[in-house]
Amino acid sequence: MSMRRLLSSNAPPAPPLKFIFISSVGAALAIAITGWLSVLSGTPWLMAPFGASCVLAFGVPDSPLAQPRAIVGGHLVATAVGLLVLWLVGDGWLAAALSVGLALAAMQLTRTVHAPAGADPLIVIAAHTSISYLISPVLLGSLVIVIIAYFVNNARNTGSYPKYWL
Repeated sequence: MSMRRLLSSNAPPAPPLKFIFISSVGAALAIAITGWLSVLSGTPWLMAPFGASCVLAFGVPDSPLAQPRAIVGGHLVATAVGLLVLWLVGDGWLAAALSVGLALAAMQLTRTVHAPAGADPLIVIAAHTSISYLISPVLLGSLVIVIIAYFVNNARNTGSYPKYWL
């Protein structure tokens, strides 16, 4: 195999710099607002998977994984599964594995697949979260991301986001 062939790539080209800039600003803004609302309310609105949700919502907004149904629904479904497994099985590595597998199945059945939400059950199991975790940070934080994505993506390209709501 030639060196040229080894160095060539079939990866898609990088997006235009304007798209990269607006995507980065949108992601930072969504996380900043959820962080600010956490401080104001005294209730956590942030969780690590939201960073990955922002990558999808602002970096690849046309993806089915970046649509509001997937972002909000995926996080809610996966977290609910994690809470159920925590309640029924407890914690530990087996509960973590079971909760992620069942969360994926539940997201597929409900047509709410959102890759970052696959981490939600792990947080639930590790942190022993309560049912209130479904509201904050899961529901409220994911709604903030979708709302900011709506405004940022449509400011960049009118009528482009979302492709569908439900």
